[in-house]
Amino acid sequence: MKAGEIRLAPVTKANRALVASLELAPEQMDFVAGNEASLEEAQSDEDARPRVIMAGDRIVGFLMYDAPDDDDEARIYRFMIDRAWQGRGYGKAALREVLHEIGGLGHVRHVSICYEPQNEAARQLYRTAGFVEEGLDEDGEMIADLVLPRG
Repeated sequence: MKAGEIRLAPVTKANRALVASLELAPEQMDFVAGNEASLEEAQSDEDARPRVIMAGDRIVGFLMYDAPDDDDEARIYRFMIDRAWQGRGYGKAALREVLHEIGGLGHVRHVSICYEPQNEAARQLYRTAGFVEEGLDEDGEMIADLVLPRG
């Protein structure tokens, strides 16, 4: 499977259990909230936009963002690739896809993302995509921001 074959799909009743069963490597467990908790959060947050990361017909990851209509900022606050599928370029391709989706909304001018400062893989992924670190938030997570090109 090539990273170019990555696409985003909605979370549905049919794929919810598979999304919840995705796993990180043990050393990554403290970096991202669990997918089950994220899916529960999405049910009560009308701005949450959960997405399944698909490689062909296989679920390889999960992400969630919000992009309220009354705000020019979108926030990606969950992003993970299952441990079995890491290192294949899927994260980079999925990030490109979600940024394309967010840009297509029309009202978003910049995207923020938070991550644990010790998560070097996330730092490199986001930096490569053009995110600029702005400093730590009140929870000690790094905040990075990307200004979207005007189209």
